Amino acid sequence: MIKQAENKITALYCRLSQDDGREGESNSISNQKEILARYARANGFHNTMFFVDDGISGTTFDRPDFQRMQRMIENGEIGVVIVKDLSRFGRNYLDVGEYLEIKYPTLGVRFIAIQENVDALKNTGTEMMPFNNIFNEWYAAQTSKKIRAVWKSKADKGERIAAAIPYGYIKSQDDPKQWIIDEEAAKVVRYIFELTLEGLGPMKIARRLEDEQILSPTAYYLENGRKSSNDISTRGKCAWSTTSVRHILENRQYTGCTVNFKTSLVSYKVHKTVYNPEEEWQIIPNTQEAIIDEDTFNRVQELRDSRRRNTATGRESLFSGLLYCADCKSKLYFCAAKSIKPEQEFHRCSAYKENRGTCSIHFIREVVLREAILELVKRVALFIQQYEAVFLYMYAKKHNITKEVNSRNMKATIERNKRRIKELDKLIERIYEDNVLGKIPDARFSKMMASYEAEQNQLVTETAKTEESLKTMEQDKVDLRAFLETIRQCTDIKELTPAIVNRLIRRIEVHNSEKIDGRKQVRLDVYFTAVGLIDIPGEKELIEMMREIQSAKSA
Repeated sequence: MIKQAENKITALYCRLSQDDGREGESNSISNQKEILARYARANGFHNTMFFVDDGISGTTFDRPDFQRMQRMIENGEIGVVIVKDLSRFGRNYLDVGEYLEIKYPTLGVRFIAIQENVDALKNTGTEMMPFNNIFNEWYAAQTSKKIRAVWKSKADKGERIAAAIPYGYIKSQDDPKQWIIDEEAAKVVRYIFELTLEGLGPMKIARRLEDEQILSPTAYYLENGRKSSNDISTRGKCAWSTTSVRHILENRQYTGCTVNFKTSLVSYKVHKTVYNPEEEWQIIPNTQEAIIDEDTFNRVQELRDSRRRNTATGRESLFSGLLYCADCKSKLYFCAAKSIKPEQEFHRCSAYKENRGTCSIHFIREVVLREAILELVKRVALFIQQYEAVFLYMYAKKHNITKEVNSRNMKATIERNKRRIKELDKLIERIYEDNVLGKIPDARFSKMMASYEAEQNQLVTETAKTEESLKTMEQDKVDLRAFLETIRQCTDIKELTPAIVNRLIRRIEVHNSEKIDGRKQVRLDVYFTAVGLIDIPGEKELIEMMREIQSAKSA
């Protein structure tokens, strides 16, 4: 039996999670405090202290004030712990049992749960305590299932389920469910994407933002009266972490969509967030105004997938991450050293460099590559400026774009199929009920069910394919617009910049050198974003295509 401690603190512990809040005012922190204070006065507990964890689940004991209370218990400062009911103490059966049946008796702490009439000193209510704890854990499990069902229902309706609002957006005052652009923060988001297109990595971007004294997201929230779960860095308000930059670059919601089910908890007991596979995400387009266009976002992801590393000299190539061997498809490495002058820096096949013996050198100097790509970009820009109609005609032929296949027809097909799928659901439900009631014989039911299910499965497959084709077509249109917007500005450029290269070029394949007229020459296959290889037509081919375009217009 535990003796009542004298001259020690009586801890009055309160806890409320977001899920418990659904139960109403009865479990509110203020209500718990009132009940505990009244009980303490009535039973002669004078040296009392409140410990409160608000908004934290009972399935974990990693709670700030609970841990503070526990440290004071272990230091011998607390002799009694009182809670409104056992569920306020915790909802994890094993951990609750360890505290109440092993740790507290060992440390001489008296535990009281008012509602269940548990009192360790009087030895009352303890025989039912394990069963109450099991029920409390079961309740937590059931609550978790209900919440997941609510999330699923919201997602099925096309609603976002995450409460967190990304840096760059704020809630609309007219509709709290709607995000609107926070222009001041959105400028920083756009700047981060622009710096990536210029070839900077997250660490360099973070240092640039600090040098320019741009507030970190946490500091920005606090200065604008918004809550933040993070603390301001000890390095100051403008201290950006590479993690913050990476999270911004990876957040697809800046393109105007909602991403549901990107993360999940391990379980209702283990509150560890894990990332779900991308195929399990639900992406709902056009739920808010975009800060970053789709093409820029996708291009940045491609650049980040092809990470660029500086050489030992600190120098970096304009084309790092874009160069590939035309024969073995390996990447080309940028080679620079203190003993090599800048005009002597070169690229070579990584398979050759690593002495695999699987490929030849595929060598090209950086300065030659710059000149060749600059000349090609200017030629393409001039061609599009003079013959944009021909270029678009070439693009349409290459991508098999026909009058019969257009987004309007595809959207109509998708809508029609979805309506029929819903109709079939109702028909299947109806014949099932009729079969149960004996209105339709089993043989007839089986035949009708097989027919409906076969039609429904075919429609689901067809709709998924059409939706994917539509998505690809619409993305191609976005990519093409972005490509044209950039290339039109390149007719008179004097030199290439990282932004131009990264916006225009997706891949460069380098062939092995050949001797032509006694001189070594290297052929390059340049794949532009959105359009791929561009073969500028000769005069005869140009005239022929212009005739074809004129004939098509006349028809």
